[in-house]
Amino acid sequence: MAAMGEPARPRTLFLAGLAAVYIAAFGSLYVQIPGLYGREGILPARRVLRLSGKGLWEQLRDLPTLLWLSPRLGLDTEQGMELLCVLGVLAAFGALLCDSLRDCLVFALLRVLYLSLYQVGQVFLYFQWDSLLLEAGFLAVLVAPLRLLRWGSPAWRPHDAVTFWGVRWLLFRLMFASGVVKLTSRCPTWWGLTALTYHYESQCIPTPGAWLAHQLPVWLHKLSVVATYVIEVAVPLLFFAPLRRLRLFAFYCQVLLQVLIILTGNYNFFNALTIVLAFSLLDEEHVVRWLGQPRKRHGSAWPPSLGSVLATLLELSTYGLLLYWTVHYFGLEVNWDKKLLDSKVAFTYHEFTTWLRMVTLPLVGVAFLSLSWEILVAMYRCACVRGCFWKLWATLQWAIMATATVSLFAVSLVPFTYIDHESNGKLWPGIHQMFGAVERFQVVNSYGLFRRMTGVGGRPEVILEGSYDGHSWTEIEFMYKPGNVSVAPAVVAPHQPRLDWQLWFAALGPHQGSPWFTALVLRLLQGQPDVIRLVQTDESRYPFHGRPPTFLRAQLYKYWFTAPSEGSPGPAPWWRRQRVQEFFPRVSLGDPTLESLLSQHGLKDKPPLRRRGDAVLPRLLGSLRRLCQPFSGPAVLCSLYLVAATAGLLRALARGSRGGPPPARHKGPRERGERNGVRGSDGARGSDGARPEGRHGNKRKK
Repeated sequence: MAAMGEPARPRTLFLAGLAAVYIAAFGSLYVQIPGLYGREGILPARRVLRLSGKGLWEQLRDLPTLLWLSPRLGLDTEQGMELLCVLGVLAAFGALLCDSLRDCLVFALLRVLYLSLYQVGQVFLYFQWDSLLLEAGFLAVLVAPLRLLRWGSPAWRPHDAVTFWGVRWLLFRLMFASGVVKLTSRCPTWWGLTALTYHYESQCIPTPGAWLAHQLPVWLHKLSVVATYVIEVAVPLLFFAPLRRLRLFAFYCQVLLQVLIILTGNYNFFNALTIVLAFSLLDEEHVVRWLGQPRKRHGSAWPPSLGSVLATLLELSTYGLLLYWTVHYFGLEVNWDKKLLDSKVAFTYHEFTTWLRMVTLPLVGVAFLSLSWEILVAMYRCACVRGCFWKLWATLQWAIMATATVSLFAVSLVPFTYIDHESNGKLWPGIHQMFGAVERFQVVNSYGLFRRMTGVGGRPEVILEGSYDGHSWTEIEFMYKPGNVSVAPAVVAPHQPRLDWQLWFAALGPHQGSPWFTALVLRLLQGQPDVIRLVQTDESRYPFHGRPPTFLRAQLYKYWFTAPSEGSPGPAPWWRRQRVQEFFPRVSLGDPTLESLLSQHGLKDKPPLRRRGDAVLPRLLGSLRRLCQPFSGPAVLCSLYLVAATAGLLRALARGSRGGPPPARHKGPRERGERNGVRGSDGARGSDGARPEGRHGNKRKK
């Protein structure tokens, strides 16, 4: 079994990519805070942080969020959330642009900031990718080096492969569970391989690419579902393969799937975050090839060694078995008459659940063996460090990080085995207790995306309508979600319009299942500008920008993508729709129905008086809010990334004009390693031939 080797560059890609994702997460949420959580927003955050007379530490214990400190800074809860977002964007910017700021302390700060927001985010922040970002952020604290307190900290440490393995394990749990739940849910579309014939038009916010993909023939949709199963269920097993080429094959499969999802759907930062996690499958040699740097030449011997022949045979056998199982279990057969490739599920639900029960715990065992190998290799690298003090120091770090990674692995078994309750029940009770102790901190989570396919009979969509007289009704058009059938689907990723997303979920059931919808109706009747900006950033496009509507109601429609052959006078429609029923009754301010619903859901309260804004911090936050107010979420994020790209380009040009070394080039062992007592040893090389270095030893590719 081959270890990962020196993961310095893949680790750098992971940390920089995670910083870029944090920019999207904090920036996207910042522009929506007043309308979602403001004092007169849909679900004011102040309701979550009600003062109870407890001390600060008791409050943090009950609800771990830095927002408890807002009153001490002269801020209300809304302003406190804005401050956390601004700090998050600045810290993420620093980590993205500066190597020295890709530090475990910076990533610890980023995670604490996002966890603080998550704790008061309520239904608008309870998505799987928010939990995924929190778990990835915790791993980044373990993976990132400690540079800020120790200048000159090495770019690579002997135990780095151990903590970086945790990222690979998170990616495995995410992908494997997402594939398995599609079959354990018994959804007929997933079992019939027809899910994608509905998915492109029924997903929350499709892109124009989704309309094009929807026009593909049914047999190709079914084949795409088969490919999804292979990439999500079978290919993740290769994450722990001993051959690097198999891991690279798994990496490109995951990237291909995520890129296709990005082209056809707006899933904010989720797909980018998944690609960032997939960097854990790379090794130093492959990243060096990406960067176009000279490769280390290996002597070509003929005939090849026995190990090389066996590795090639194992790799080819793996591809052959993967192809055979795909053809066998999905009944792939060429239909020469119709010139297509037929496919069908060739196993039963009972057979699949039996297989799942049989492999769940053995998969845990395989993962544990993979982790144990990385720990042993890291221990050997510590032993190769020269000098008694440095050897002890490296061993101490190894012991701490190995213990943390093993503990995290053990705790993650609880949510991972949710895919099979029998396996979950076989876990040691102490592991369940450990999981219960850390669950509220979102250290580990369970995953399973697209469990069931919605919109089989048409995409349900809630359309809000307003009126001044109760007879003539005007539709309220949202910026991102489908409404006007002639408007093209939007492209908004990595921004997540959280109100539009929740409206998609609300359409799947009665309005009573979405209590916040009543609060939305109330705020629109009141004409609250912060909530209106969630609907339309340009208030002139909001039909009731002059004065609020007197009456509001909501209708439920079914939407379908049009076919290329469908034509109509005027602009070509992207959608066709049909009214189904009333979703929310006609109400007005003071209406008994509205008052009853507000009381029933506990949404009736008077906003507190505004704090005086004489202090410097509230004034600065107010100025920044007014500066960003005219711009939409995608525009704000685009501006942030353009600033980051410009700063990075200017740094590269300045470095080039000074004739400095490229940023990814590491100092060699002769320059720094010997000073700290590093003993190079061929026997300590990993799969990519990287020698272990000492406390400050990095390697120069020659």
